[in-house]
Amino acid sequence: MTTPAPAVPAVPTAPARPDFSGDVAAYYAEHRRGYPPPVLDALRDTFALDAHPGIGDLALDLGCGTGQLALPLAAHVRTVLGLDPEPDMLREARAAADRAGVRNALWLLGTDADVPALAALLPGGRPLALTVIGNAIHWMRPEELFRALHPLTRPGGGVAVIANGTPVWSQDTDWSRALRAALTAHFGRPVSASCGTAAAERDRYAGALTAAGFTDVRETVLAYEDVLTPERLLGTVYSAIPAPELPAPADRPAFAARLLAALPEPPTPAGYPEHVRVSLLTGRV
Repeated sequence: MTTPAPAVPAVPTAPARPDFSGDVAAYYAEHRRGYPPPVLDALRDTFALDAHPGIGDLALDLGCGTGQLALPLAAHVRTVLGLDPEPDMLREARAAADRAGVRNALWLLGTDADVPALAALLPGGRPLALTVIGNAIHWMRPEELFRALHPLTRPGGGVAVIANGTPVWSQDTDWSRALRAALTAHFGRPVSASCGTAAAERDRYAGALTAAGFTDVRETVLAYEDVLTPERLLGTVYSAIPAPELPAPADRPAFAARLLAALPEPPTPAGYPEHVRVSLLTGRV
């Protein structure tokens, strides 16, 4: 009698990565919200980061985009590596680093699948003090990624998966619901991507960190209030539309007018208020 092989649990696959090149990268650089100082303070304290120029720490920002997190993180470590699959994003990140006078950032073209190859490039066996992953986590395979990162991380270091607020089309406000309806009508399909911010996704990442050997896995939430001007709201939307679907420059004024006409009047003269909830999901070696 033949004993059947045990079933192998299916590992969720990452979605195909969209094209965020050209104008999308430019909108991302100009309009995506940054990270407030308490986020950087929490990372520094949790992982005992050292910024000494000779012997300090090395951090990796995976899916770094245009550098919203890598650039402020550079002040807390010796070197930060920004890794992203989109060359235009990296060009914007390098330009932002030059404007800010950041000289300890290195920008690399690649994806989460390239993380194991870092072992051959980085000295010291376990060189990474910290890997940060923002909302780009939903384009990755976290189970495989966390297993690859564990042996590359120094004792006391770890991983931080940071959800930098709910997407502007998914918030629990009248203006966000109106925006979601307008975008759904324009694209002819539901606009529901949570960008890794949903509770079920956060639970999945926490379980994957634990399974990969990280300890003290916990979530820290930092919240603050912000206001989106209509211009910044539109820019944030543009930054999330894959390049092939972004309206042509000549069509954008009409597209913007339709979106703004669908929204209620801003409740404040400054624009549309939002409650930003930043979640830091951390695990240590």
